[in-house]
Amino acid sequence: MEQVNIIQQVIIIRYAEIHLKGKNRGYFERVFSVNLEKALKGLRHELRRTSGRYLVTGFADADVEEIEERISRVFGVHSYSFGYLVANDLGSIYSAVCLVAPHNGTFKVETHRADKTYPLTSMQLNAEIGARLLEERPLLRVDVHAPQAYVYLDIRENGVALVFGTFLQGAGGMPVGTSGKGVLLISGGIDSPVAGYMMAKRGMTVEYLHFHSYPYTNEQARDKVADLARILSRYAGSDTLYTVSVTHIQEEIHKKCAAELNVTLLRRFMFRIAERFARQRDGRCLITGESLGQVASQTIEGITSSNAVVTLPVLRPLIGFDKEEIIVRAKKIGTFDTSVLPYEDCCTVFLPEFPAIKPKLSFIEEEEKKLDIEGLVAEAMTSLEAVRI
Repeated sequence: MEQVNIIQQVIIIRYAEIHLKGKNRGYFERVFSVNLEKALKGLRHELRRTSGRYLVTGFADADVEEIEERISRVFGVHSYSFGYLVANDLGSIYSAVCLVAPHNGTFKVETHRADKTYPLTSMQLNAEIGARLLEERPLLRVDVHAPQAYVYLDIRENGVALVFGTFLQGAGGMPVGTSGKGVLLISGGIDSPVAGYMMAKRGMTVEYLHFHSYPYTNEQARDKVADLARILSRYAGSDTLYTVSVTHIQEEIHKKCAAELNVTLLRRFMFRIAERFARQRDGRCLITGESLGQVASQTIEGITSSNAVVTLPVLRPLIGFDKEEIIVRAKKIGTFDTSVLPYEDCCTVFLPEFPAIKPKLSFIEEEEKKLDIEGLVAEAMTSLEAVRI
């Protein structure tokens, strides 16, 4: 039995899908622990695991809101609560209950017994604690159907109990790092940061690769993307933005190829470069913010054209979303206000008046014969820069 002689403040963390992982559960729990520690870096705390729960203790009162904010962004968290850790005797439990229970209005006590050997059943505990509260706080009333407040008791197997008053929703998903690594083709727009967020939520480590066309695009455009990557890194974990210049490629396409294919051909080069970068970084896939039919290059023909030049899988988590759905998610994760700042990206340079909507692959490949594909890709790779975010 764990000795707990005082009421100890604690933040209780419950994980999401990890409990479904069977014999691999230990691996997912270890990664989850690492991610929690990383999120709480710089704040005084202790993190420990106890039978399906993670407990944060030893923190300063002034840091509670910051800790909760950081926990809320960790993928794999189902819910979390601020509460108290006490010994599981009735006196200790009631002392903690008095700290979370209201003084008036309606309430309900709910008990979960992980320790099935505990001498009182859940119903008996609910009745005992509820009766004590009613006796000491005459302005309280019990309402088991629609109470204004809850008092939650969690009787653990190791001789302790957790007492708390609210469940706060976590980010859900799987711990980042449990689903391999992907390279996000991140622009300054609304879509690609949301796509990166969604893949990180499925446990993927996301690295950021941005294409620029300096001097046609300015330094402010790159700074905007760095800001987006910085916001996204709160969820996806990566702390570096990689940039590649495609100015020379755009100039060659503009000079030698059919104008209506400018964007299509550029995207094929981007995919080639991104795949080469991904293989250097042990990336297993490419990630884009494409949504079917949203712009000319995102028709099924345009998507097929881009896919044709790579062998790595290309994940498009937004493929069936409309713009309004993407905007809602961008606002939720905090990237929207930065995404709408008015700085151009490389795809707007040399933009044709009438881009090809349904380009034929044979026509595209014929036009590409006018270009030194390998030389242009190799030159682009020499411009690769890493920007710490």
